[in-house]
Parts: sequence; structure tokens; C-alpha cells
Amino acid sequence: MVPQKQHQIRAEGYTVAFDTISANTSGRTDIIDITAEVEGAIRASGIKNGSVLLFISGSTAALTTIEYESGVVNDLRMAIERITPRDIDYEHDRRWGDGNGYSHVRAALVGASLQIPLREGRMLLGTWQQVVLLDFDNRPRKREVQVHLSGV
Repeated sequence: MVPQKQHQIRAEGYTVAFDTISANTSGRTDIIDITAEVEGAIRASGIKNGSVLLFISGSTAALTTIEYESGVVNDLRMAIERITPRDIDYEHDRRWGDGNGYSHVRAALVGASLQIPLREGRMLLGTWQQVVLLDFDNRPRKREVQVHLSGV
């Protein structure tokens, strides 16, 4: 593998910007495309080159990228159910009795954060790649994704 030419920008105009994306969920493995909202935060920041760091607060939700079309979204839901089924015994449920032990495990496996490079004001995502919020909890929630942008 041959390294490609490194692109480097040095400027005094380095900016750090913050935003929040809110989403209401219904629970039970909601998968929500938030790409447009992230793009809006990038435009509002004025940052052209740098990165966007996304973080979801809460231990029963996660962030990832996927081709957001119904077939792949359903495939992901089914794969998650096979890996961490709802209907098995979780110690969390025995201890707290809230029935969402599976949602904590799912969120831990997928992850709470995502960092994406920016170039010329655009996320460097693949053609069919979108940013998605996954809510695994067993009840509706208001989720907040923290958006931290840095660059020039």
C-alpha cells in the first residue's frame, strides 16, 4: 500500500463549534437517519476542513453509519436481535427490573460516538453512507446528539 499525498492546512482561523441534534424515538431499535441534520450543523459552523465528532448521551443509544435503505436497515435490526436478543435473561433486568438489559448491551457493542473528516465543507462519507442514530431502549425517549466541529 502506497501512502497518498497528505493534505495539510495551517491557519490562524481555526474554529471549534458546537451544536445539538434532537430526535424523539419510539424505542425498540429505532434507526434514524440524521445525516441532513449533521450537514446543517456543518454549514452553520462555516468550517470547511476538519472533522465532526458526534456523541450520543445515554447508555441505551448508539451512532454508526450505514446505507439507509429499508432492506439494509431491516437486516441491521435482525442482526442486532440475533447478537443480543431481547428475550434472554440479563443480570441488569434481575437487578433493576426495567426490562432493558439488552438495550445497554446493544449500545455498548455499537458505540456512542462517531468521528467523520470534513473536506471542502462535506463529510467524507461513501456514496451510499449515511449517519444514523440507533435507540435500543424499550420505551420512547428524547435523544440528543452532541455535535462538535473543529477545523478551518
